[in-house]
Amino acid sequence: QVQLAESGGGLAQAGGSVRLSCAASGRTFSTYAMAWFRRAPGKEREFIAAVNWSVGYTDYAASVKGRFTISRDKSKNTVFLQMNSLRPEDTAVYYCAGLSIGGRNMRNEANYPYWGQGTQVTVSS
Repeated sequence: QVQLAESGGGLAQAGGSVRLSCAASGRTFSTYAMAWFRRAPGKEREFIAAVNWSVGYTDYAASVKGRFTISRDKSKNTVFLQMNSLRPEDTAVYYCAGLSIGGRNMRNEANYPYWGQGTQVTVSS
């Protein structure tokens, strides 16, 4: 099992920045990818960004590409999401997720068995 714990959410103004962290514990040696998803009020959870744990390949949703950056610190089993140029529509609960089986579509939340509890990010206009 893998346990994930997010931190770093909060309130930001439009145009500002927030950095989220997600620390993994447990069977982290089997990690294939880590990702961030979000659920905005009244909407379904959506893919934001993912990183391949071993080689660092990254993938982003079109809505955040160029504004958000996903990175990982393998020595600390931690993944980060740096969010810049925030917009009110970025307001959501952000979840990190872990995937241990290679070859799976990193954008599909159904492929992720491990999830954090979520952290709220609110962007005011």
